[in-house]
Amino acid sequence: MGKLIFGTAGTPHSSTTGSTVDGIKRVTELGLGCLEIEFVMGVHINEPTARQIAAVSKNRNIRLSVHAPYYINLNSADKAKVKASQERLMQAARAAALCGAGDVIFHAAFYMGEPVEKVYDNVKARLIEVLEKIKEEDLPVILRPEIMGKHSQFGTIDEVFQLATDLAGVLPCVDFAHWHARSGKWNSYDEFTGVLDRVEKRLGKKGLDNMHIHVAGIDYGKTGEKSHLDLNDSDLKYEELMHALADFKVGGLVICESPNLEEDALLIQRIYNNLRAKG
Repeated sequence: MGKLIFGTAGTPHSSTTGSTVDGIKRVTELGLGCLEIEFVMGVHINEPTARQIAAVSKNRNIRLSVHAPYYINLNSADKAKVKASQERLMQAARAAALCGAGDVIFHAAFYMGEPVEKVYDNVKARLIEVLEKIKEEDLPVILRPEIMGKHSQFGTIDEVFQLATDLAGVLPCVDFAHWHARSGKWNSYDEFTGVLDRVEKRLGKKGLDNMHIHVAGIDYGKTGEKSHLDLNDSDLKYEELMHALADFKVGGLVICESPNLEEDALLIQRIYNNLRAKG
């Protein structure tokens, strides 16, 4: 059975400064156990800072992941944009390795009006090229395409799970809020356990032991995700989600992306720990 660890997407709001080092320190003070470093606007970090992050997180036993820049589209018809997307993913992987983060979360592509099968083949082929470079540079990271919340974005649950099945070095980032927003469903205990059952069937028990999960409240409409909300301002049945994670004995990281960050991270951690204590 894996251990489930809770944390924030970026530095908690109550940190002394916005630096990742201070974020790690604040996560520790709050009693959380992980932090996702947000490189969403670009990978801007030097090696000394990255190595300091690695040392501080290791000393405090805080697990790290990173989120790659948003400006990635592995399905672009423009070869230059594809190369730039691949390089941004590599920059995130290199930074993750220096920081001691094992997972690189990313938004893979947009459909651009093309058939979904063709888009899948494009994303897969271009990810293979990135994985080859990661292997050449001996970077100890896992690429995690995220389940996306908008209908225009590549990243259904089946697409993400299929990439993880087809490619070594790829595992899913399961964003329950995104999948709820995209589908308009998947918001009950039975549906949450249905997702976890798919993980186990596709990736085995090891897949459940090493998940990377995003949780947030979410506002959505006909086209899917609109914006993130605090959990109690949304319709996401987060208590039932915690029940499902506890019953399946899931391990890995749960990253809270609610606007209030640490408040909701602590809320779901408390609910989960109470469920586990009751057996």
